[in-house]
Amino acid sequence: MTVAPQKFDTLPRIAVMTAFPPEWAALVDSVTEACEHRVNGLTILTGMLAGKPVVLMQSGISMVNAAMNTQLLIDRFALRSIVFSGIAGGVDPALLIGDVCVPDKWGQNFELAFARQTADGFAPPTGIPGGTELPGHGALFPRDVIVGNADDAVAERRWFAADAELVALAGRVGADIALERCLPAEDGGQPHCLEHQPAVVTGGVGVSGSAFVDNAAYREYLAATYAARVVDMESAAVAQVAYVNQVPFVVFRSVSDLAGGDAAANQMLTFMGLAATNSAHLVRAFVAAMPG
Repeated sequence: MTVAPQKFDTLPRIAVMTAFPPEWAALVDSVTEACEHRVNGLTILTGMLAGKPVVLMQSGISMVNAAMNTQLLIDRFALRSIVFSGIAGGVDPALLIGDVCVPDKWGQNFELAFARQTADGFAPPTGIPGGTELPGHGALFPRDVIVGNADDAVAERRWFAADAELVALAGRVGADIALERCLPAEDGGQPHCLEHQPAVVTGGVGVSGSAFVDNAAYREYLAATYAARVVDMESAAVAQVAYVNQVPFVVFRSVSDLAGGDAAANQMLTFMGLAATNSAHLVRAFVAAMPG
């Protein structure tokens, strides 16, 4: 007999998720009345953020961690909604370092069939469940996810929609927020500043997969094939679990690098702190603006 996991509490909360330490650090000091819970080696905080009851979690990097720990939150807490805050690689050429993107749908770019090579090139397998009409990238051919929920029959699905009202609210809040342009100065030196003022952009497509993307050709493929604006390693997994459990979700991703489109070396290590901070700024303002 399966025993349901014990709830830590039953107060309706907003789940605020991050993937790894810089994203967590940008938000953890904003949680007041904090109570710590430990599960599977993870630290989970309940408390108040911008006047709302929240549960803050660092999911861990990549798709399995994100899916597993989203379900953990759903099982252990009474969630009103899920808000993810983090960094991403920019795919849309219109996005710049520090911009915060709030897509209205998410899909998996690494749900794939690995095609065999023939004398005529790579031949994608035919007739397999989840196969799509999308073009491949070399031997890698996209597949759709096969999943359903209480209201939808199991079917092949490419996209999982963020909650439309939450995305719209993010757009309204983002129109008035001031994002960071400069990294803090080190050792008394001058701050390192971007030449542009980062902005909030809502709508469009985000994609996620279990690979860090730093490849210009693959970045162009994601833009052309999926019309992706950003790529990361967790959000689509969170989106799928939220869909299955019918929990509204929205994802905030600030651009830390250009996923291989950078003029020189990848800039993630340089700008991940600034990007995580900008996402956190928007999340705090967003949570404050959410209905009570």
